[in-house]
Formats: sequence, C-alpha cells, structure tokens
Amino acid sequence: MTSYDRYDAFDDDKLKEECGVFAVFGHPDAAALTALGLHALQHRGQEATGIVSHDGTDFFAHRSLGLVDKAFGDAGTIERLRGHAAIGHNRYATTGEGSVRNIQPLFADLSFGGFAIGHNGNLTNAHTLRMELVNKGALFQSTTDTEVILHLMAVSPKKSVQERLIEALGLIEGAYSLVACCHDQVMGVRDPMGFRPLVLGKLGPAYILASETCALDIIGADFIRDIEPGEMVIIDGKGLRSVHPFTKQSSRFCIFEYIYFARPDSALDGRSVYEARKKIGAELAREAPCPGADVVVPVPDSGVPAAIGYAEASGLPFELGIIRNHYVGRTFIEPTDQIRHLGVKLKHNANRAYIAGKKVVLVDDSIVRGTTSKKIVEMLRAAGAKEVHMRISSPPTAHSCFYGIDTPSTAELLANRMQVDEIKEYIGVDSLSYISVSALYQAMGVAGRDDKNPAFCDACFTGDYPVALTDNTANCAGARVTDLRERAIKRT
Repeated sequence: MTSYDRYDAFDDDKLKEECGVFAVFGHPDAAALTALGLHALQHRGQEATGIVSHDGTDFFAHRSLGLVDKAFGDAGTIERLRGHAAIGHNRYATTGEGSVRNIQPLFADLSFGGFAIGHNGNLTNAHTLRMELVNKGALFQSTTDTEVILHLMAVSPKKSVQERLIEALGLIEGAYSLVACCHDQVMGVRDPMGFRPLVLGKLGPAYILASETCALDIIGADFIRDIEPGEMVIIDGKGLRSVHPFTKQSSRFCIFEYIYFARPDSALDGRSVYEARKKIGAELAREAPCPGADVVVPVPDSGVPAAIGYAEASGLPFELGIIRNHYVGRTFIEPTDQIRHLGVKLKHNANRAYIAGKKVVLVDDSIVRGTTSKKIVEMLRAAGAKEVHMRISSPPTAHSCFYGIDTPSTAELLANRMQVDEIKEYIGVDSLSYISVSALYQAMGVAGRDDKNPAFCDACFTGDYPVALTDNTANCAGARVTDLRERAIKRT
C-alpha cells in the first residue's frame, strides 16, 4: 500500500514497516479494543490510522493522519464508533501518497451493502488492473492499491460477499493479509503464499484478528492460531468458519518479519520473534567471529536481541554502548541541512564508559543506504573506541521489496552497488560481516535454503521474487488485462 518525498531526519536509513491490521467481532467495546490493538501494532505503520465499526445496521468510521493515541485519544471518538464489530488499520504507505484519502480501512457502498477493508501487503499488478477498470468506467477515490479490490468486487456477478471477494482476490498478484467487515460479519484472509502475518485470537466469546500476537496480549485475548496461507475465515453470529478457496502453494513468509519488522514479543508462524533474533545473532557469531574483541554493542533498539545472541555464543560481554533517545519524533524540528547532519546524534548517543579503549563488535539488523551506520561508527570512534567491527544479522539487502515493505529504489541500496569490502570502507569500520543466507535459514530451524522451494520470501537478499512483478516489469508496463474473469477462474 508508495509515498514520495518523505524524510525522517532521525531514522532515514531503515526499511520502513508495512501496515498493521486488527479486527474484533462479538464484543460491545469492539472499537475501543481495536484502538488498543492498533496501539500495540504502531510499529507497523505511523503515517495514519483508522477504524470502521458496525452495530448490525450502520457503519461508523474515524480516520486520521498520525499516531493511534492522537487519533483515538479522545473518549468521544471511540464512543461514536458504535457496534460489536470493528476493523482497524495502521498505515505506512507503500503505494499511494500519504494523504487522507488513502487512510484505511477503505469503505464502499456496494450493491449488497457497506463493505470496509484493511490491507497489509502490496499488490504487484494493481496498476495493470486499475487501468483496465478505469478504461471500463471505474471512478477511483484513492491512489492506494487496496481500492482495486473494492472495484473488482463491485463488478463481480457473484451473489455472496465471500464469493465476490474470492473472485477479486483471484485476480490479484502480490502480498495481502486482509481484514474486512460487512453484513454484521468480519472476515480475514491471507494470500496463498502467506507473505504477511495474520493471527486469530479470542476474548471471551469475541473473535480477534491481528497482524501480530502482541496485539492480542494488550487486550488480554488468547492466541488461537495463525491464519493459514490462502485461508479465509468468516466470523458472524453463528461463530467462525474457514475456507481455502485458492490453489495451494508453498508458503513464502517474509523472513524480514523475524529480522526486524515484527515486535520481539510477538510469535509468528509458531516462532518467538525474540528467540529467532537471538538465534540469528548466535549463528552470526559462529559464522563471523571477532577474535580479540572486548564487548558486543547493539544498535538500539532493533539490534538488541541479535547482539545478545552474538554475545552469548561468542562469550563476550554485552553492553548498551549506545543509548537511544526515545523522545525524538519525526516532526521534532524542521529537517534543515544542519539538523540532517545532527540527526543520528539526536537519536543515539555513545555510552562512553563502555566504549572508550575497547574493541567493539557493533551489531545491527541491516544496512540500507549506509548513512546512519557511517554516522554511528563515527560516533563510537569519537567516544574513544579502539576498533569497531560491524556484524549484520541479515544478508546484504541488494534488491527492492515489492510485497509490502517500503524499500528505497534498488540504486539507493548500498549492497546493490558495492561489495562488502567497499561497504566496509564506506562506513569506516575495521571489519564488516553479514550473516549468510544459509546461516540465516539455519537460525530459523531450516537446514539451508532450498533454491527450488525456499521456506521464506528472501527476495530483498536473493532477488528471487516468488510472485510476478507485473507492474514493475518493463515489458509488462503497458499490458492490459483482456479477460479478468478467465484469470480469476484459473487462480481459484
């Protein structure tokens, strides 16, 4: 769901989170619970947030740019979102500019009634489908890829809501975990490869859907299970039923969820994210040791679990040699050239007593453009570090993501235009090592990468894109969909 001309003076060198979704059915405080769930999922999107609720008769909506506490901090806002069913969405744009008209959940009055939808992921043929629909007379109200689903449902001749949604998704390429609300029911769907997470929980008689288990924890809900790749669940007054309408495919869950995106206190596809990051750090220590080092220091906060794993496996002490200021926001001050230069210092500061005179192993989850890494290394040297050896708990990020992560263009990715030795010189470290793809898989409990059938989506490292990039392939840029319904039949 891509924004342009954004600048975060304090965190401009990280891959940006995708989006977060949350849904409740069967609770009188559905909207309030949804707001709490979105608060727990704030890390997945900070540009905008929204909730649509339903009381069995009418729909109610509130959407706002900014963070969840700003949008729903007023008790009156929640009171106006009446009903026992609600869906919510946190947005970090990966398609469509960051404006009010693109805030989700999107809502439309279709022939069968109102329908609201929230989407985590990215559709790789949305532009192609959109042009076909526009040529047939469709009037789009947003620039987000998610709206394509609404229009495909609107023109479907199928009778039931579920059949229309299934037909629409049969035309879609790419990644999606969806929550939807209509006709006094809530639905959740994952794409057949399961790129993005979606979990099912229960709070008393109420069912909950969420991007991560940490959102269940905040409301005291019990985790039931992950929604399976290619599964659709329908929740209404009769309970929950499950269907698998799509052709079964091998799962390709995004491995970067474990490296960086998901909250460490979540569990995804049966794995603790925190434990996975520690294991990745331990594998990194075995693969890329640093003889003679004095201390392991994480780049906070995302590098902490991997650094703990690295320290434990290598027998080195772990110290918080960099302290993060959590109170620096994206709009703290106008990003002039002077502030851009100070950006890293405003967010991070060296803990000099644990750095001075030490040979430091600096652990981070990734290097994207390299600008922040370079400044952090300079900061450690200024604090008296004798040597700085950098260890990265992901393989080199050399390819853009088209499945729901807002990555820079390929040309901006440092690992796409430089070899490891060149990156080492660029960021100014004494040594630099990334975890290999094979060791990363081993940390995830998989005996290496099967090139014919990988267990995860790792396209940002390998360039192996499991779903066609229809809108991003030069020879497909002007392609038209000649028979939408025939394609839907083939995919379902």
